[in-house]
Amino acid sequence: MTIYDVFNGDADGICALVQLRQNTPCQSQLITGIKRDIQLLAKVHASAGDQITVLDISLDKNRSDLNRNLTAGAQIFYVDHHFCGDIPDNDQLHTLIDTQANTCTSLLMNQHLQNKYPLWAITGAFGDNLNASAQALAKAHALDSNSIEQLQSLGIYLNYNGYGASCDDLHFAPDALFKALYNYQSPLDVVADKGSIYPTLQSGYNEDNAHVAKIQAEHQTAAIAVFILPNQAWARRISGVFSNGLANQFPQRAHAVLTQNNDKGFLVSVRAPLNNKTGADELCRQFTSGGGRKAAAGINHLAEHELSVFIRKFSQQFA
Repeated sequence: MTIYDVFNGDADGICALVQLRQNTPCQSQLITGIKRDIQLLAKVHASAGDQITVLDISLDKNRSDLNRNLTAGAQIFYVDHHFCGDIPDNDQLHTLIDTQANTCTSLLMNQHLQNKYPLWAITGAFGDNLNASAQALAKAHALDSNSIEQLQSLGIYLNYNGYGASCDDLHFAPDALFKALYNYQSPLDVVADKGSIYPTLQSGYNEDNAHVAKIQAEHQTAAIAVFILPNQAWARRISGVFSNGLANQFPQRAHAVLTQNNDKGFLVSVRAPLNNKTGADELCRQFTSGGGRKAAAGINHLAEHELSVFIRKFSQQFA
């Protein structure tokens, strides 16, 4: 029997897996990638009796490979918060899927494990920019403000690390990052360990953030703002965290951050207004490579000739 752990390479996917594997340690094959690499079940070719855990990637985007592995006889546990469409009715498939805007995979895993590793769940939620949900769980566990601030910073840095055109853009490959974090019982221990991955992520984040602070909006109204970043590694790394920062700074406004790529187009990150966290996935699914969740979604490739169409639909969606 082979065990596969299939997970998004961002803070939410990694922190969800840390919780699960600290609770049930095992030797597994890790299947992951950059944050936008979500069709990960295509990399799994299971046999009868194999076990697959899938964390923080859309069921809808992996439907055919999910069905293929189910037909092969694999047992699959699927935890996610993205748009899923119809969930297959199969006794070998067990799901914990909630697409509400205020939850994420780390929080769902925390529920599944009956609150056994809440600090990892809080870190994952902060990484997904679910600040209110993270703060509520932190308050329930009577965390002091300094600890909360440390968990928020770690979550942001872990999420920042997942963005790039390939793993070459990242400071740490997501599977290596999981293995490093797994060795710490608490995320606060990661922050306290000056020899850990934390200083590298913090330094990289601060350098990239200094670059993006100089970028001005390409198109802006009271309801939306569109920013375009250059085809540079620092821009690819910071794009998602920059989008989250804009959403927090202007909660009444929707934001789109487009990063130029090598294919004469853009990688797109969309954030719905924090005051009304819905519609981002609906907008992005109108484009071929688009998807995500209600509050935050994206398009893996938007061609240059589609830019004006995107801005028009973006304006209509959040008018």
